[in-house]
Amino acid sequence: MGGCSTRQSQCLLITTFFIHAVHVLPICRAQSSDEQALLAFKAAISGDPNRVLDTWATANGSTNATDSICRWRGVSCHSRQHPGRVTALELMSSNLMGVISPSLANLSFLHTLNLSGNRLTGGIPSELGQLPRIRVISLGGNSLIGNIPVSLTNCAHLTHLELPRNGLHGDIPANFSNCQELRVFNVSANSLSGGIPSSFGSLSKLEFLGLHRSNLTGGIPPSLGNLSSLLAFDASENYNLGGSIPDTLGRLTKLNFLRLDFAGLGGAIPVSLFNISSLRTLDLGNNDLSGMLPPDIGITLPRIQFFSLYNSQLKGSIPPSIGNATELRVIQLQSNALQGIVPPDIGRLKDLAVLNLQLNQLEDKWDKDWPLMAALVNCSRLFALSLSSNKFQGVLPVSLVNLTIGIEKIFMNENRISGAIPAEIGKFRNLDVLVLADNALTGTIPDTIGGLHSMTGLDVSGNNISGEIPQMLVANLSKLAFLDLSENDLQGSIPESFERMRSIAILDLSYNRFSGMLPKQVLSLSSLALFLNLSHNTFSGPIPSEVGRLSSLGTLDLSNNRLSGEIPQALAGCQSMEYLFLQGNQLGGRIPQSLVSLKGLQHLDMSQNNLSGPIPDFFATFQYLQYLNLSYNQLDGPVPTTGVFNDTKDFFVAGNRVCGGVSELQLPKCADRAGKGSHRSRTVLIVSVSVGSFVALVLITGTLFVCVLKPMKQVVQSNETSPRPLLMEQHWKLSYAELHRATDGFSAANLIGAGSFGSVYIGVVGSEEEEVAIKVLNLLQHGAERSFLAECEALRSVRHRNLVKIITACSTVDHNGNDFKALVYEFMPNRDLDKWLHPIIDDDYDESSSRVLTMSERLRIALDVAEALDYLHRHGQVPIVHCDLKPSNVILDNDMVAHVGDFGLSRFVLGTNNNSIQYSSISAGIKGTVGYIPPEYGMGGEISLEGDVYSYGILLLEMFTAKRPTDDLFQGGRSIRSYVATAYPDSAMEIVDQAMLQLKEKDMSEKKMEVCIVSVLRVALKCTEDSPRARMLTGDIIRELISVKNTYEG
Repeated sequence: MGGCSTRQSQCLLITTFFIHAVHVLPICRAQSSDEQALLAFKAAISGDPNRVLDTWATANGSTNATDSICRWRGVSCHSRQHPGRVTALELMSSNLMGVISPSLANLSFLHTLNLSGNRLTGGIPSELGQLPRIRVISLGGNSLIGNIPVSLTNCAHLTHLELPRNGLHGDIPANFSNCQELRVFNVSANSLSGGIPSSFGSLSKLEFLGLHRSNLTGGIPPSLGNLSSLLAFDASENYNLGGSIPDTLGRLTKLNFLRLDFAGLGGAIPVSLFNISSLRTLDLGNNDLSGMLPPDIGITLPRIQFFSLYNSQLKGSIPPSIGNATELRVIQLQSNALQGIVPPDIGRLKDLAVLNLQLNQLEDKWDKDWPLMAALVNCSRLFALSLSSNKFQGVLPVSLVNLTIGIEKIFMNENRISGAIPAEIGKFRNLDVLVLADNALTGTIPDTIGGLHSMTGLDVSGNNISGEIPQMLVANLSKLAFLDLSENDLQGSIPESFERMRSIAILDLSYNRFSGMLPKQVLSLSSLALFLNLSHNTFSGPIPSEVGRLSSLGTLDLSNNRLSGEIPQALAGCQSMEYLFLQGNQLGGRIPQSLVSLKGLQHLDMSQNNLSGPIPDFFATFQYLQYLNLSYNQLDGPVPTTGVFNDTKDFFVAGNRVCGGVSELQLPKCADRAGKGSHRSRTVLIVSVSVGSFVALVLITGTLFVCVLKPMKQVVQSNETSPRPLLMEQHWKLSYAELHRATDGFSAANLIGAGSFGSVYIGVVGSEEEEVAIKVLNLLQHGAERSFLAECEALRSVRHRNLVKIITACSTVDHNGNDFKALVYEFMPNRDLDKWLHPIIDDDYDESSSRVLTMSERLRIALDVAEALDYLHRHGQVPIVHCDLKPSNVILDNDMVAHVGDFGLSRFVLGTNNNSIQYSSISAGIKGTVGYIPPEYGMGGEISLEGDVYSYGILLLEMFTAKRPTDDLFQGGRSIRSYVATAYPDSAMEIVDQAMLQLKEKDMSEKKMEVCIVSVLRVALKCTEDSPRARMLTGDIIRELISVKNTYEG
């Protein structure tokens, strides 16, 4: 019995061993397959600066080797039925570089793949569509290219597909309707084409549909109204989406977020949208939509918090029921055709922070108080209020001073408001912008305004205010950057305390009754960098020599006063001057020879004075001078015939004793001194000049800068008016001390770059310790302050994914009391393009940045820059010429997306005059960087959009040859363009960057790469033609490069 029992035990043991082996061996093989797939993924990663994958290593034959992968960073194995199998790979925001290996398709138990926020390139492997259990694919925030693989539509269990902020193109596959488990579909911020598939209407579980800024067209399919689970839908900034808003969207009863702004939509707003009671955000702004606000809107949208329908064609009135939407925080209804009384029911909105109703036809007619203003007293969180450009009339309401003490911005300009500015306004200690211009206000400026120490902008122009400028106003408002008191009835002299206004950039005191000598304390304000207008007063005496201290000033208007004496030699110190108006005075003597240094002048008027002597020849050498008026003086001698004097539409000399000149003047010959030749009398038109199509109201302080737009007043007022938009964004408030701490005292260790006007430091600011780039201006450098304000104005006017984003600006004094100005930008860890094209090898060389840019990356960057340029030239409020496009001004973010920056030399296109484009130069006399400046600039040609295209062409040549335009190779008349043109097209592969060619993708044929390179060089050569008219348009550049990119990646 014992032997039998022993034998049975042995049999049982052997049987158990074989059963275990049958189960374990397949598991081991499967685990080994997962390990091989992960190691193949690691092998495709070309850069891992954070050493995330250091834990990914085999266990050298250990019996537990297969289990070790579950302990690798980012790897999870959570399957109970299949232990040791990889179920999730999550390596988000790990700074990984390289491509996504198709080997991941072998992770057959994978249900989550999250590689978002890295620096991955290449395409999305189509093999991922073979993952049978995949639920989540998150690849957003990389630099992925190519099409969205159709194979992904085979993933039947897919719940989340997140691919935003990449460079994907092509159509959205319609077959995603097969993925009936989809809850999140996000392809925002890509370069897709085609439309929104109507088949998406069958995705009954879809909760989030993100299509923001994806270049989609074809309208919104009505079938999306079937998405019964949808919570959020964002198709904003698809500028050519077009069509109308389908009425079926009103069936989305769970929707709480809807953004369709900037989508090219038209037609009437469906009433059904206003019946979605779950909505919290509704933004339909900046379309061509029409209709009326339903009378019961506040009842049907009880949870709405952000309500924006600005810049549309809304008519009718604002319904009183809006007061029932008690969660409202932002109301933006500006730029419509709304009429009637603004319902005081708005006062029930306790959380209201922003109310913008400007540019409508709204009114309030009560004599003593406005019901609206009295009601707004209850809005204790009100931050910004704009009622500008409406029909409000009557006495300025007393209840204005009862608004919440925390209010920061009040815009009530361009109405019909009368009465006086109440002294109690001084209680608003946080107020930084107050605009009451173009009304019928009377009384005086209250002294209490001097207590508003946070104020950066004050505009009460265009009223009937009398009295003198309060001493306290100018003595205490040290942060004031913009002050406009023009077109009032102010009198007296200018307070000496003006010298304390160390942040003032724009000052307009014109059209008043100020008298006495020109204020030296004003002419000594070095911060005045944009605009000083003292015209149409009764100032007398000479122009003080202190005027020469305004070295950064762009516009000076002293016209129509009673100034006498000679034009001071010191005026030559204003070397950034572009517009100078001295007409209508009693100035005498000769025009100083020292003014030859004002080479950036564009507009000069010295007419109607007593100037004598000859017309200086140097005016003919001023290559930017477009208008010169010397008429009605006592000038004599010959009129030059070159430069501005070559076209009689550009200069005026009537009413003098001059001779010669071009034949059209019909002046007597200078040789015939006995005769009194005659010449035709002509009418002189004093042209109204504006900086841009409007003067920038730049409000720059240590806490905030705001820009308010207003036309410059000259002898003849322009008929055009420009709205003053309400700034809707809060900026970080950073002091000098905070910036000093953020950069370790601006230490050399934090220095990451330097330019002509200052240095750039990396710093850490805010409670979240966010890294930022801080550009500190070297104010001792001529033109630095102008560059600072120029960049503020340019960046205020534009917003695009490929333009540098400014966070805030700081204009204050340092610990020693010296002027301090800085700009704070988003920090972009991948530095500028110049450092990628021309790395400096030294002891501090960063090995992680030694990677050579691939062909795909260069194409993407070239396209990014072209899109930025196209936006600046064609799609902004006012066309902007960058004037200094070069690799060091192209910054690469964490995703290798290019952002164009440094607007310190940029110019606005003003409009047309006699079919010629006019430009407002923000930095006079400087046109760019050697090597990138178009040839016509060197021959006196005007700044132009075509000049930017030339600079872009040079940048393109540099990107693909890795040679600077100033390389020693280009001497003796040879240039980078001729170097490429000589080799094009047959020898193109010999002159491009050979390091780039060595990185050719595995499946890329030599012939295909050559075709693409030749195509890029063709674009660059077309952009750098000698004739500006022969150069490509930015839109054509983009189309050509997209075609090249598709060919290369196809």
